[in-house]
Amino acid sequence: MAISLPYGFQWGVATSAYQIEGAAQADGKGQSIWDRYVRLPGTILGDETGEVACDHYHRWREDITLMAGLGIDAYRFSIAWTRVLPEGDGSVNQAGLDFYGRLVDELLAAGITPWVTLYHWDLPQALENRGGWRNRATVDAFVRYADVVSASLGDRVTRWITQNEPWSAAFAGHLDGVHAPGLRDWGAALTAGHHLLLSHGRAVPAIRANSPGSEVGIALDCRPSRPASDARADLAAQRHFDGFRNRWFFDPVFGRGYPQDMVDAYRARGRYHTQRPPFEEPGDRDEIGVPIDFLGINYYTSLVIAAGGDETEATGVPPGSEPPDGFTEMGWPITPDALAGFLTRVHEVYAPPRIVITENGASFGDGPSSDGRIHDQRRIDYLRVHLESVRQAIDRGVPVDGYFAWSLLDNFEWSLGYSQRFGLVWTNHATGERIPKDSYDWYGSVIKDNRA
Repeated sequence: MAISLPYGFQWGVATSAYQIEGAAQADGKGQSIWDRYVRLPGTILGDETGEVACDHYHRWREDITLMAGLGIDAYRFSIAWTRVLPEGDGSVNQAGLDFYGRLVDELLAAGITPWVTLYHWDLPQALENRGGWRNRATVDAFVRYADVVSASLGDRVTRWITQNEPWSAAFAGHLDGVHAPGLRDWGAALTAGHHLLLSHGRAVPAIRANSPGSEVGIALDCRPSRPASDARADLAAQRHFDGFRNRWFFDPVFGRGYPQDMVDAYRARGRYHTQRPPFEEPGDRDEIGVPIDFLGINYYTSLVIAAGGDETEATGVPPGSEPPDGFTEMGWPITPDALAGFLTRVHEVYAPPRIVITENGASFGDGPSSDGRIHDQRRIDYLRVHLESVRQAIDRGVPVDGYFAWSLLDNFEWSLGYSQRFGLVWTNHATGERIPKDSYDWYGSVIKDNRA
């Protein structure tokens, strides 16, 4: 069945700086928390790092050619904060700004709209040394960084994303300890999450001032869920999981503040001991809830929640193992129907003016076969059913008008190193060679057919 999405729908691919750029110390770049974290023993599978990654910093023209071959409308990428402000604040590194200026100019020359994400988890280590996202002063540093970048690129960039997946930056990095900076502390996670949201809210007006007429939003990841049964304990666990994983971030972004049931639950569980969260100050709610022009949603999977599992994402399938049918190699269940359901819920509950799927994709390790091609049919199947789910949501009246496949390239997959491959383009991590996969050709044909 052909995939048909409305006229004007934006088709794109997405990447992030630390996962693809490499050039970890080039041209005045400072050290980020990921540059430090990957050097800690036992943090990264295979002790791999992103110091070279896909070497996009030197091969970006080749990568734009690949994008042009796809026929995409838009490219979502992130800025490495430490290329622009090596110490997180202070002196601007003009060489870093110039790199992104050249990238933006060449994208525009190729007819591709740049979508800039300001933060994709690579906090400057200098700021981490002063408390990182647990320190409210980091909010001010982020706003200055947003001001510097938007002042430099705002005459050409018209689509801005402040924060990518604040849940992941806060909880994976400060509670689970599997992302930089590698902490395991509830207070740190909740405080970091609040400051990430506050930095978003304060950066929006700064970006708009520097880039008049542009659109500004935030990219939130989600984990839709359903209870394992109708038992009261399972229903309660699913409700708590939804608050922990979704509502704690969605509600504040849309001006509702933190959900009261979660405020009460976290206090009851000893996450803090005050009536209101201790990191929240007067006025924060209004600043976080600043109106946005679009909401980005990153979707990969959904979960079934049983009693006792209300603050975990375990699926029972370890990442990298041979996945059973219906799972990706990340161990995530393939559940496209949950995407349409969640999009409908977001539309009905929060009513964002527009929704863009800012990430969606799957990890499958298919490599070159005897004919030199990468036959990744499982990825094609995954993308197809999720695009069909987007269509279902649109038919229900949900204002989805863009989709970014994750990812253009096989890249550095955080704590899993190079063991997971999400790309439409296969990357030889030893040589940097790029080979378009069957999914690259398929996605390009879908874009072409929709234009026709």
